[in-house]
Parts: sequence; C-alpha cells; structure tokens
Amino acid sequence: MEFLVAEWIGKPVWMWAGFLTIVLALLAFDLGVLHKEDKEMGIAESLWLSAFYIGFAILYGGAIWWAFDRGYIETSDGLHAGVTYFTGFFIEKALSIDNVFVISLIFTFFAIPRKYQYRALVWGIIAVIVLRGIMIAVGAALVQEYGWVLYIFGAFLIATGIKMLVVPESDPDISKNPVVKFFKKHMRVTDELHDQKFFVRKPDPKTGKLVVWATPLFLALIIINIADLIFAVDSVPAIFAITTDTFIVYTANIMAILGLRALYFALAAMVHRFHYLKYALALVLVFIGGKIFWNQIFGKVDPAISLGVTLAMIMGGIFYSLWKTRNEKPETTKLQPAE
Repeated sequence: MEFLVAEWIGKPVWMWAGFLTIVLALLAFDLGVLHKEDKEMGIAESLWLSAFYIGFAILYGGAIWWAFDRGYIETSDGLHAGVTYFTGFFIEKALSIDNVFVISLIFTFFAIPRKYQYRALVWGIIAVIVLRGIMIAVGAALVQEYGWVLYIFGAFLIATGIKMLVVPESDPDISKNPVVKFFKKHMRVTDELHDQKFFVRKPDPKTGKLVVWATPLFLALIIINIADLIFAVDSVPAIFAITTDTFIVYTANIMAILGLRALYFALAAMVHRFHYLKYALALVLVFIGGKIFWNQIFGKVDPAISLGVTLAMIMGGIFYSLWKTRNEKPETTKLQPAE
C-alpha cells in the first residue's frame, strides 16, 4: 500500500484516487439510478440535480479548506488551497455558461430529442475527465519547467478578454464543422437515431454484411467534447493564473463541469438571459491575466481578494443580465441536419 502515499503530480496518489472514485461514483449513481431509463428532464429536476452537484462541490471545497488549515495538505505554490479551489470553481462555472449555448446548437443540428440529451452529456463527462486531465498535466509540466509560460497565459487571457469585449458574437455553423464532415466521409453514420445507442449493427448497402454504424447521437457526443476542449483553452490557463497546484486546478475544473451538465436543461431554456455575462467574464479574464504581471512586479495578490473580485464580477454580470433581459423572450434556433 506504499504506492498510495507516493507523490504523483504534487499530491499523494490516494488523493487523486479518492477524487476520481468520488466522481465515478456520482456518475454511476446518476446514470444507473437517477436516469436508468431515458426520459425528458424538466427544468425543476434540472435545478434540483444541479443544486445537489453544486452543494457537493462546495462541501468538497470546504473539506479542502479544512485540510489546508489543519496542515494536512499543502499547495505547491503556498497559496490557500480552499480559496484557490473556489476561485477556480466559480470561474470555470461561469465560463461554461457560453458552452451551454453551443451544446444546444449541436443537439438541435443533429435533431437529438431531449430525453436522450442528458445521457450523452453524462457520458461526455468521462471523456472530459480524461481530456481535461491531459491538458492540465501538460500545462503543469510547462509551468514547472518553464516559469515564463505563465506570462504567455496571462497575455493570452488579457487578449481573450479584450476580444470578448470588442468582437460581436456570432452563431457557429455546425454544418461547416470539419469534424462533422470528416466523420460523415470516413464513417458509416445512420440517418436516424436508435434510441440512446451510439453504435448499431446494420447491413452494409454494398455487401449486405452486418457492420457497425455510428448514430447521430455519437457524432453529437464527439462535437460536444471538441467544443469543451476549445472552451478549456480559456478556462485552464485562467485557473493556472490563480494557482499552479495541479490538483486544485483539476478538481475545480471537474466539479464545475459535473454540475453544469445537470444545469444544462434549465440554462438552455434561458441562456438568452445571460447575454451581458459575457462582458463580466471578459473583465474576469483581463483581471486574472493582469494579476500574473502584478504578482511579479508588486508581489502576490491575496487569494481572498482574487476570489472576492472574481465572484463580484461574475455575480454582477449574472444579476445585470437577468435584470436587463427581464422582458425578453427566448429566440428559437432552427438548424437542419447536414445531408
């Protein structure tokens, strides 16, 4: 059992194994018990399930906070583990709201019924756990080996924030997505859904033999995970700008994503109400990016101040958006699947 106390990427193996066990147990309970049968999730159920995930994430952050104060764990950069966890959690949660709109477009494009959407989202988390882990591990290795990479992260965050402030939003055209074209060209893809299945066996029209076909649900799953990776390009550097502790970066990311999948069905119905949150997020990215340069010139900013400023900007953006759009009606997006 000595391997459990061995250090891996800055933390004992038992901490990594414990976290992944918790996440997998939550997913198994979600899919195997709460959603054993495919059904359409209502807004109320979405909110209750999301509240459960958010509550669990807060309890987990509280445990990290307590363990740090008691001296049971230390962060690699000496910052307060609990404060940096919650800062990263709130940033990832807020940045992911834009992802909800893209996911909604993808499901619309592939004509995925609501009763199959949640299963696809939850299975997508498995891929996110692996892909985010790879991205964060690579980022941590770069930061540890080349400290100046943090300046690149900071400059990238500032540039991204400014771009969000000045460049008008536009809806992505899923039909022109190169990944969609690639899979449709190199894979057998059915024209219709087969319940919740990602793959089915059907006769080949040329040979008549039974072969494996992908379904539109599988393509939707692939595109959603690619979209998540694109959004991670913003969120992962943002958390690394707060702390270089890989464990805190990873756990904050995954905990935020777990709850977002559950909240999707409520947010998808009112995502138009969060239009002005974009500008608050842009300011958060500029603030986090600028903090890297401030830390080197004037000394490190208190993590509690970073958390307070970040939370104030995000909550301000949410409340202002809800107030400003209180009389607006949701826009309907009509997309036709590609031939």
